[in-house]
Amino acid sequence: MSYKKYWPQGLPRILDIPETTLFDSLEVSARRYPDKPAVVFYDSVLTYAELLQQAEAIAGYLQAECKVKPGDRVALYSQNCPQFVVGYYGILRAQGVVVPVNPMNLAGELEYCISDSGARTLLAAQELHKNAMTVLDSGSLDHVIIHTYSDYLDELNWEAARRLPSSLTDPRNVPAHENVVGWGEALSSGRQPLPYTGTHKDVCLIAYTSGTTGNPKGCVHNHHTILAAVAGTSAWRGSSPATTVLAIAPLFHVLGMQAGMNTPIFCGSTVVVMQRWDRQMALEFIERYRVTSWSGTPAMFVEFFANPALADHDISSLHRLMGGGAAMPEAVSRRLNEEYGLTYNEAFGLTETAGFVLANPVERGKRQCLGIATFNVDARIIDPATLEELPQGETGEIILNGPQVMLEYWQKPEANDDAFVHREGKRYLRTGDLAYQDEEGYFFMVDRLKRMINASGYKVWPAEVESIMYGHPDIQEACVISIPDEKRGETAKVLVVLKPEAGTAHTEGDIIDWCKQSMATYKVPTHVEFLDELPKSAAGKVLWRQLQDQARAKH
Repeated sequence: MSYKKYWPQGLPRILDIPETTLFDSLEVSARRYPDKPAVVFYDSVLTYAELLQQAEAIAGYLQAECKVKPGDRVALYSQNCPQFVVGYYGILRAQGVVVPVNPMNLAGELEYCISDSGARTLLAAQELHKNAMTVLDSGSLDHVIIHTYSDYLDELNWEAARRLPSSLTDPRNVPAHENVVGWGEALSSGRQPLPYTGTHKDVCLIAYTSGTTGNPKGCVHNHHTILAAVAGTSAWRGSSPATTVLAIAPLFHVLGMQAGMNTPIFCGSTVVVMQRWDRQMALEFIERYRVTSWSGTPAMFVEFFANPALADHDISSLHRLMGGGAAMPEAVSRRLNEEYGLTYNEAFGLTETAGFVLANPVERGKRQCLGIATFNVDARIIDPATLEELPQGETGEIILNGPQVMLEYWQKPEANDDAFVHREGKRYLRTGDLAYQDEEGYFFMVDRLKRMINASGYKVWPAEVESIMYGHPDIQEACVISIPDEKRGETAKVLVVLKPEAGTAHTEGDIIDWCKQSMATYKVPTHVEFLDELPKSAAGKVLWRQLQDQARAKH
């Protein structure tokens, strides 16, 4: 299909990908801009020279004290903060493999990622230390390095501190344990890392994405696949050293990791990091630091532009709004354009593709659209049953071939067999997303082949939630479905059959409270309905789609 009419002017169809590493990107930016702010964290600044020096120091400690060797996995368990960035690049400098873990995960979910990846060292934020200690005491870990957010808040005034979450301002309180060390001690240990010999072919990241079988799967990326997405998005959207990025999207997730950390460091840009979403604080930071670029979920932008305080602040520096995970409502897109002269650049990416893979041309985007195949990407629509390619206009499954596609799922050969198809000598990733192409090659989402729920950009897999819920002593059966939600786009509802001996002892609130103690907050069903039985097919499978259609009709 021809892209000549709307391919971004001045850009090639094939983009050369750097044959370097992510750590090389930091080293180059630090040499170019040593005194430039790399990370701004609530008015505290970490320059590129400081970021590089601290990453080197953490790498030295990991190698000397934690015995991290090339290819060893090291887990990173934290909300957004400078230590996340330093730790990420410190692991890369030690030639380890970063295993980012969702900070909303509880001890059992953390332990799974640790055990599955084989990580023996964990870098964890202080407010998460109880979960980290549980895993350490289980024998799954050898070393834990604890960081305290307030250590990097050296210029915080009282008024700002009063508005921040307590986890940000809590004083240092590292647990006393022979296998636990504080961040400051590791940073000041004076250990020098071994000479760096990493290449673009080295595995650098195992990012977990939940799966339909109930257990998360680790997406394995090397520097080349990550940089393919980084180089692609920076060229596509015109990122440069002059860009100032607002990083609110979680850095453990591929959206925040790439848009709020790896791409800015690749370009030598400045990143204004926020630990968590706060629309008023985001507004103040955009004005104060003249933020030009912001990647987030539609839910963030909807809430941000509904802030009545907007009229009292100058956000004229904003130039690029980007994101994906859900369609931006038409009314909001229109308002952004008419009132602020802004266009939300919608795109489509997966953890399996390191993010950037389909995107709307900046100057010729379509609303509620996934975009077109970007640099070096071959995207097709196939019949999910026959795997045959479908003609333009017909709905089928998106498959993707491109340099940013992951190498494999970590130690999951059966999942790999299911995830990839081969056509004409090329390997394609099956996305499980149903879409069609219009006459110009733009992709439009229709539905999902798999049972994934997209709650404010977070993927919630019903099978995983159901698996956890079966741990409740009074639940006999559970079926998790998706229903519409005004704020989150979609949310999870669970249909529960209680064991006969439980009677009617439980309420909706009881089940939700139990879930909050057993799984990450974003996975917790927000609605519970009790049934006498779940409808099943002749083969005994729960008719989840029938239940979902009925529930959606009600809502």
